[in-house]
Amino acid sequence: MSEATNKTQSAAELAVTLVGTGSPMPDPNRAGPATLISAGEGTDAEHYLVDAGRGVLMRLAALGLGAPNLTAVLITHLHSDHITDLNDVITTRWVMTFEETPLTIVGPVGTQSVVDHLLASLEPDIGYRIAHHEDLDHCPPVTVLEVSEGAVELPDGQGGKVAISCAETDHKPVEPSVGFRFDFGGAAVVTAGDTVPCIGLDGLCSGADALVHTVIRKDIIANVPFQRMQDTLDYHSSPAEAAKTATKADLATLILTHYVPAMPMSGTEDDWRALAAEHFGGAIEVGDDLHRVVVPSRT
Repeated sequence: MSEATNKTQSAAELAVTLVGTGSPMPDPNRAGPATLISAGEGTDAEHYLVDAGRGVLMRLAALGLGAPNLTAVLITHLHSDHITDLNDVITTRWVMTFEETPLTIVGPVGTQSVVDHLLASLEPDIGYRIAHHEDLDHCPPVTVLEVSEGAVELPDGQGGKVAISCAETDHKPVEPSVGFRFDFGGAAVVTAGDTVPCIGLDGLCSGADALVHTVIRKDIIANVPFQRMQDTLDYHSSPAEAAKTATKADLATLILTHYVPAMPMSGTEDDWRALAAEHFGGAIEVGDDLHRVVVPSRT
């Protein structure tokens, strides 16, 4: 069920919003890679941001949400385009909350070092704000959880309604990389990040309902006469490969994002959907930033 077509959705709703569907190449119409997983409704909802590409907070603002509304941020891997605005999320969360609200960041091994360096780069700004505002007397409170596989346990008081698990994916030579699964209200959605088909992703998808998968048009990129573009072919999935992963797990819905090359250069939404439909018979969602998909419960 795409967009907001069901106006009587229950409080047990699990929804996916494509916050940013772009790539490393700046695009005036697409923010950088970011996906929002929302469980429940209203002020009781939990919101999980998967990756934090450029422009993520601007796109969240269009949803009526901001950094203070995030239950946690989950990072699939440490490529720059997936963490470009993580510093903005950290700073904005800090200055827009008026009681201490720690931000939990979950990611693969190496995430702690990246966050430490981000905070170090923000030292002048942090110092200015502490000197100017009496109620800001400490650095941004950030908790980092480095994960590889299994259940993801957030700190007490954060989340709790959604069961989160993770597994390693294959984006080599970017290593490690992880995918995440969110279970809530009898429905489950998996966010793959950048990867080729792999055992870890298959395990996450087993028994799930929907998969959010980044994709590239390998048939187009293979004809681009630059080695740097050719290099991207062996560690990303095509729509066909993402579709085969979804079919193997008997999923109901495949949600494509991170379109490379960008549309319309790479064709229309129908073109991308058709490539996946050759290998997957379920619902295939392709859309612009802020495209929203409700994941129905199987129960």
